[in-house]
Amino acid sequence: MNNYTEIKSINQTNFNERGTLFLPNSLNGFMNTETKQIHTSNNKEYYFFLGSIELQEEDALCPNCDSKMYKHDSHEITLKHLPIGPIYTCIKPTVYQFQCDNCGYNQTQNITFKAEGYRITNSLKNYVEDLLSTNKLTLTDIAKLTGLDRATVKAIDKKRLLGKYTVKKGDGTISLIQPEQQAKYLAIDEFKLHDGYKYATHIIDLETGHILWIAEGKKKQVVYDFINHVGLDWMNKVVAVGCDMNSDFEEAFKIKCPNIKIVYDRFHIVKHLNETIGDIRKDEQSRLKNEGDIGGYKSLKKCRYILTSSMKTLEKKDKEAEENKIISQGNELFKKPNIIRKGVYRERYETIINNNEPLLVAELLKELLTQAYETYEVNELEDAILDAMWLCEQNGNKHLIKFMNLLYNHLDGIVNHAKYHISSGKIEGINNKIKTVRRQAYGLPDDEYFFLKCLDLSRD
Repeated sequence: MNNYTEIKSINQTNFNERGTLFLPNSLNGFMNTETKQIHTSNNKEYYFFLGSIELQEEDALCPNCDSKMYKHDSHEITLKHLPIGPIYTCIKPTVYQFQCDNCGYNQTQNITFKAEGYRITNSLKNYVEDLLSTNKLTLTDIAKLTGLDRATVKAIDKKRLLGKYTVKKGDGTISLIQPEQQAKYLAIDEFKLHDGYKYATHIIDLETGHILWIAEGKKKQVVYDFINHVGLDWMNKVVAVGCDMNSDFEEAFKIKCPNIKIVYDRFHIVKHLNETIGDIRKDEQSRLKNEGDIGGYKSLKKCRYILTSSMKTLEKKDKEAEENKIISQGNELFKKPNIIRKGVYRERYETIINNNEPLLVAELLKELLTQAYETYEVNELEDAILDAMWLCEQNGNKHLIKFMNLLYNHLDGIVNHAKYHISSGKIEGINNKIKTVRRQAYGLPDDEYFFLKCLDLSRD
């Protein structure tokens, strides 16, 4: 609080008969003698409550030799306190320094309402923790609301989260808490940690959505560390794990816990199929351009959304276009009102797939996989995947062959979906929360703190 531009005393209000500040009443022993109103150069307003703290017998008693100590010195200390609306407040008492003539020990008068480790009151610390626990405000928001700096708010939050989600082992190391309950189904996924190629992995309980483990990296060791953390007895009660196509995750679970079934849900299969469709479209564009078919080349521009959407979605877009509504996606070529007409999405879609056999096969694969993932019969899902592989092989397109090999290499995990029917929806939702909190904070370089925030968000 530098650059004070105005300081003036104001009348005293809300004090009890002893002269102790009455509102708020959490400042036990504080006796207010003067209050100053301060306006700073950046238009912030502060109330400074000056006074003293009532002496206690233990303040003047030496803890070493039980001798009575005497007042050696005194000084003022400033503690930030709860804001009153837009006005920041500070408690500024005079505290005494005591010294023992017998053994030379000295100590400062105890301030019962001071938060340990910070120059703030316990009331303000509790208020900050309450705001942080909502997971609705950023560190900067809370700093502006309370008059604290962002680093102090972060330090309070990190200490709160460490106390909530970690325990100290016998050897002095810190570890995450054990899962609150036995999980039946797990999900594992990696997410981008920082720019570049640095990733982290988290494992969740699919029933509760709680993150059980989070660590840097996306290799087998992350899985091994998690299994060592929860123990084999706990893992033996887990039935299945939902994951993406990361072979390291699958191999790690099979090595340590061969009883657990690996499940690949529709989301990850469709994601790879959409990537395949994108690669086919680019190759077809290049072929048509090289052959001089400019019309065919232009017809494949800006159509990825149309090719990867379901027929139901395209019909919905056509209806919105017909009603002259604003279309949210896939509308790059239809921004002019005179171009929007009934059936334009479906019409363009049918034109594309009828003129490009690999894209037609990809469309058949899309419909086949959609129907396959709705079944609860293992044999039906397996037959559908085998049919999809046959379609890819018959066409011979290199991208479809690559997709066929992906289905073949992950066949067991895909077929397991019919038996366990678990989805990665919850873990993908947590990934979106993680992106949001990092974006709002403009990045969180402290990985330990960031991981603790992720744990807390998953329990929100």
